[in-house]
Amino acid sequence: MTTKVVIVRHGQSSYNVEHIIQGRCDKSVLTDKGRADAEKVGGVLRQLEVATLYCSPLQRAKTTAEVIHNCFEVAPPLEVSDLLKEVDLPLWEEMKKDDVVRQFPEDYQTWKTRPDEFYMQVGDTKHYPVLSLYEQAQTFWKTVIAKHAGETIVIVAHNGINRCLISSAIGVPPARYHSIQQSNCCINVLNFKGGWGEAVELESLNQTSHLGSVLPPPRKNKGVRLLLIRHGETDWNKESRFQGKIDIPLNKTGREQGQKAATFLKETPLDFAISSPMLRPKETAEIILSYHSGVKLEIKEKLLEISHGKWEGKLKPEVQTEYPELLKQWQETPELVQMPEGENLQQVWDRAVECWQEIVAEQGDASEEMKTGIVVAHDAINKVILCALLGLSPSNFWNVKQGNGAVSVIDYSDGKDGAPVLQAINITSHLTGGIFDQTAAGAL
Repeated sequence: MTTKVVIVRHGQSSYNVEHIIQGRCDKSVLTDKGRADAEKVGGVLRQLEVATLYCSPLQRAKTTAEVIHNCFEVAPPLEVSDLLKEVDLPLWEEMKKDDVVRQFPEDYQTWKTRPDEFYMQVGDTKHYPVLSLYEQAQTFWKTVIAKHAGETIVIVAHNGINRCLISSAIGVPPARYHSIQQSNCCINVLNFKGGWGEAVELESLNQTSHLGSVLPPPRKNKGVRLLLIRHGETDWNKESRFQGKIDIPLNKTGREQGQKAATFLKETPLDFAISSPMLRPKETAEIILSYHSGVKLEIKEKLLEISHGKWEGKLKPEVQTEYPELLKQWQETPELVQMPEGENLQQVWDRAVECWQEIVAEQGDASEEMKTGIVVAHDAINKVILCALLGLSPSNFWNVKQGNGAVSVIDYSDGKDGAPVLQAINITSHLTGGIFDQTAAGAL
């Protein structure tokens, strides 16, 4: 029984505009834009059957939640939780970011590069803001998830706590705190398959299209932006038939999904394009490039889909009959599975991540104006790349969803030697018009 959790960051605040560090200071209020964007979120969420709407007590989040709450015809209960307060940065609150950088250069560098090690000396106590916030997020999940089995809940909170809620749910370590982007009034979706400690899937991260922003804006206009895209649907996706390295083309729905992705990215300038050599991603890429005539498609062999070996061409019930224990293991501990006469996840991980790093090295010059390119591949390939970027392992394969025609956004604003920022994961709003992924099942 799946519990769906929709996580929203508060709208633009007065301190956001002034580039003042907020933390747990409660003087910052929503701007007119912040209120207008909150109404847009409310217009999307009012269509859902929500059991409870939880929010932080800090007024920028609480007001955002109240605006959203007022959009419902039949409003769910609104519950304020101290466990949703923002990261506690007592020595920096109400300071402008530039002043912090100037006055605390070493501490700020640690905060940005090793957030799990960063601490503030408060009296006789060493306060670790990120580690403390991560623990706070875990406490919230333990308190709340058991109450809402099979229901949908909405959380309205802050940049930092949202990052820790998402990270702690799917296993992203605190060291990757800055790897996850949260735009004002963005929408994230998590699927809890059971109680706390059981499987959790990140369905989407940092959706912003409901705000009129096709893709989240980059933090700097330098380096490289990679748009990681899964191919459109095939008949075998629709049938839940294992494809692997069998070269199945797109079906009618898949071509339509490719066209919707093309329209979605039509106004996004592209500098390069890369695809797996297989028909389904290659055709998806070619449809997208119909609006970018000057961009040549490059093929990378290492982006080939996982080889399912003897499972390829078989329906899930057939594999269930012939390989019941191995299929169960694939669904529960995929990192331990050697596909019969096929690959294991570590082999796929090694070649996909190596290919990704080669692309970043080729395109990610931090001294140049930002380049943007598409990388079109497969469910398993995309999942292992995203897991690697989040600091996860092959055991987390099922924690990240990839829908047919979905777009993920990864920025290297500091170039190939800098840390990646996951600006968005699994955007599918251009396919359905809604916030939930309704595409065919992923890798079985």
